[in-house]
Amino acid sequence: MVLLLFVDLDPDLMALRPLGGFFVLRTIGSTAEASPRALPSLAQVYENRSSDVYGNPMTFRVRKVAAALRAPEPRIAASIAHLGLAARLWSVALGCAVRYGRIPDLAPHRLRWDPDASAPDDLWLDGLLPLPGDAGTIAEVVLRGHLEPLAATLHTEYRLATGLLWGNAGSALTGAVRQLGHRSTVARDLAAELLAHPLLEGTLDGTTLRRRSCCLYYRLPGGGVCGDCCFTRAPGSSPRGASG
Repeated sequence: MVLLLFVDLDPDLMALRPLGGFFVLRTIGSTAEASPRALPSLAQVYENRSSDVYGNPMTFRVRKVAAALRAPEPRIAASIAHLGLAARLWSVALGCAVRYGRIPDLAPHRLRWDPDASAPDDLWLDGLLPLPGDAGTIAEVVLRGHLEPLAATLHTEYRLATGLLWGNAGSALTGAVRQLGHRSTVARDLAAELLAHPLLEGTLDGTTLRRRSCCLYYRLPGGGVCGDCCFTRAPGSSPRGASG
């Protein structure tokens, strides 16, 4: 069982800021920055609904990533875009659980996303509704609320294997824990519970935490293998250990 210290969520979620850019979550109306209300919500993204500014937001994002990385095919860029958004969602949830002992309601209709922003993905939260910071709640909010519909969209639109997408999700989760460093005792315990969830179970090796699928990064010009890749070297220079 994970023991959490409960602290009220402050309006600007200031406790997340020292953790780094992947953990920061800005709240609509709490700062003097320009309003993001014209940005699409993640609910629009998962439902493949067009926005006034970007058309189809996910298509826009994948094209932006493809251009930036010179991806030879859209599905590679889609996988990298997925990995980046998954990392942001996990980081916000774990960061809040570690710093506050609770998380805000991160329902897709509450989160605004800028598909034209640089990495890490730019997210804005519309309203603070505190929820428990336990693994069960995080699984419901992040896995069921976001990563399941996101995976369905990318699987349909870009023919990405579901094993690859859930491998991305597992990898992004453990990456967020590593970023928390010495503060990550609570995060490690939460991640262990989350990796036992049916959607993530088996995506990573239980001992090494190396993933059992590949995010396709090695197919980018000059791309190599990630630190937790199922390959020890890029395919073509050594026998394949698994496939993406």
